[in-house]
Amino acid sequence: MRTFLHTDDGVTIDSVYDPGAVVYDSFRPPAGDVVFVVAHGFTGDVDKPHVRRVAEAFVRHGAVVTFSFRGHGASGGRSTVGDREVLDLAAAVRWARGLGHARVVTVGFSMGGSVVLRHAAIYGGGGDAAGARTDAVVSVSAPARWYYRGTPRMRRLHWLVTRPEGRLVGRYGFRTRIHHREWSPVPMSPVEAVPRIAPTPLLIVHGDRDGYFPLDHPRMLAQAAGDHGELWLEPGMGHAEHAAGDALLDRIGHWAVSQGG
Repeated sequence: MRTFLHTDDGVTIDSVYDPGAVVYDSFRPPAGDVVFVVAHGFTGDVDKPHVRRVAEAFVRHGAVVTFSFRGHGASGGRSTVGDREVLDLAAAVRWARGLGHARVVTVGFSMGGSVVLRHAAIYGGGGDAAGARTDAVVSVSAPARWYYRGTPRMRRLHWLVTRPEGRLVGRYGFRTRIHHREWSPVPMSPVEAVPRIAPTPLLIVHGDRDGYFPLDHPRMLAQAAGDHGELWLEPGMGHAEHAAGDALLDRIGHWAVSQGG
């Protein structure tokens, strides 16, 4: 099923729902109890092969909602590179809950990994936020802090985002329309968000060969999480969806389903 959702600030978000494969296992809840909401990395979108591969892996464990962040693919608006994208994820989570699933697990990669952390911190309470809350969070290859330029790949990304010629490359080379305005105010950083997620289960996953964010980033996030977070440092893994093999995605799926027990 494919539809366009509407965020609280009026942006249309291209979204896809895949019902889960029905697999019964006496050691875990039925797959239909869980829906995974996948938040892709910067320059990804719902139709990119690496995003579809992640969806195909998780559909073995439950239903899956994928979507394109604002400014990406067929979604409206322009990318704010992790700031207002929290509203996009909230719209996708509300849709997932409206489809009747008892539990929602948000899984984000890179930029999406920072978004799932901030989303869980912001929408963890009751009231109007309850419909957008998540029941477990998985953050893969996420930064811990903003404005990091310590690797060549991150310096290239900052050029793409901050320079007019870079934004042209983003638009025509990556189908990503990037907002020209700087953040104002600067959003809560991922490491600031993490302590506010408890008691929601949290899994942080990071490769030891990540070319964007070195290992001090996941370690900072894990330290901020304390006892309520779990850290997987993956040997030989690079960055985000492209580097997440099927075996790792299967392990993440099992972890997510087990949190309902």
